[in-house]
Amino acid sequence: MLLLFILLFPLVMGAGLMLAKPSKPFAIALAGSILEAIAIAYALCPAESAGLQFSQAWIPEAGISFTLWIDGINGILIGLTGLLVPFIIGSTNNSDKSENASYLGLILAMQTALLGAFLAKDAFLFYFFFEASLLPIYFLAAQYGGENRTAITFKFFVYTLFGSLFLLIALIYVYLRTPGETHSADIETLYLTARNLSAEHQGFLFLAFFIAFAIKMPVFPFHTWQPDTYTTSPVQGSMLLGGIMLKMGTYGMIRLVIPMFPLGIAQWGLTVSILSIIGIIYGSVIAIQQKDAKRLLAYSSFAHVGLMAAGIMTQSVDGIQGALYQMLSHGINLVGLFFVIEVIERRTKTRELAQLGGITQSSYVLTVAFIVLSLGSVALPLTNGFIGEFLLLKSVFDQEMYLGIISGITIILGAVYTLRLIQKSIFGNVSKVTKDFEDLVLGEKLVLIPLILLVILGGLFPQFVLSFSAASVEKLVALLN
Repeated sequence: MLLLFILLFPLVMGAGLMLAKPSKPFAIALAGSILEAIAIAYALCPAESAGLQFSQAWIPEAGISFTLWIDGINGILIGLTGLLVPFIIGSTNNSDKSENASYLGLILAMQTALLGAFLAKDAFLFYFFFEASLLPIYFLAAQYGGENRTAITFKFFVYTLFGSLFLLIALIYVYLRTPGETHSADIETLYLTARNLSAEHQGFLFLAFFIAFAIKMPVFPFHTWQPDTYTTSPVQGSMLLGGIMLKMGTYGMIRLVIPMFPLGIAQWGLTVSILSIIGIIYGSVIAIQQKDAKRLLAYSSFAHVGLMAAGIMTQSVDGIQGALYQMLSHGINLVGLFFVIEVIERRTKTRELAQLGGITQSSYVLTVAFIVLSLGSVALPLTNGFIGEFLLLKSVFDQEMYLGIISGITIILGAVYTLRLIQKSIFGNVSKVTKDFEDLVLGEKLVLIPLILLVILGGLFPQFVLSFSAASVEKLVALLN
């Protein structure tokens, strides 16, 4: 029942906020998200999470069940979701969004959809939540976004829905080949069924699954929706998209694609790795040229995801562990950086780098937060970003040396666009829009200071996370071998 509570509690809270519209929605939403985070932390405790599962027949005639579970792989993503949502809600403080019950309710509804995809042990249940996550983020972006939000959000919706159709068709194909009259949609049953298919069938199915997940992440060349959507969405929507939602794609690659289609990977794995690395270089080069700080972060996120995808395709312990750790670190760093840009925009009414500068003279805490989060993003040793990036680069290098060398260029390019972002926005001379820049208020510090600590702690004590996922990752890799 604990897993059912974890799944449904944010939805109940969100629906209550949207229907009742209480006078203090921010306090209620924040308290609810913190309670949810505590419940998730308890569920992830080793003694509690061992064998934790909830199962209820959903469509018994078709072998489809409402089954939730936690292991070392999805536990990382469930923990990330529980950790980040209080910060995302907290970031609305001191803005008009903090008094908007519908806005906060949509964030909590989005949390349920994200958790559902990570918790699902039934493939069709995973697909249901995979699709359900589109609705709250669509309304967040379409109703509260910036200029041209309707057209941009519609493009995002159609793009991702189109990719999901490939996933549904491929899932049905594998499901209909499971044994028994009623068949089964259990993920582990699908593993065995899919692995017994011919190389030709696995190749087509791999492509169908990959297209759906590549759009969600996104991976080059399926990325065209991402920069505009991240830039146009309200900042909390961008946090949800980049900090958590894109991880549904990387998680799907680990949980479904890698174990199901080894022969498909043999055919297409190198192609996917090359596309991912092209995306790393392309995203980094475009990020260097950006004038809008938020759009720069969107392209940097695209580049980071490319390295995760390349590491996953190595099918190694280092690659999968590195991807999981990088998902966690990337979510923390990106949410923090989006919030820093939001704080700057609230005070200056602009995100244009050419108009900023000199902010460090007005706010030392913001300066420290920006620098620490940025150093974590470029994988400086002793920050959280270093651990995952090192494991990912090692895994790619071990598989194909030349791909590893090319992937290593990301370290240089990442430093270039990140240092440019810092130098242009907070250092240098005070500009016309930053001359009266106000220091951070308490609510903003309560968001940024814990995120700074997480960046540092993640770099100093990675074994806490790596040991949590180790057994599940090793079991998965053993299945592949």
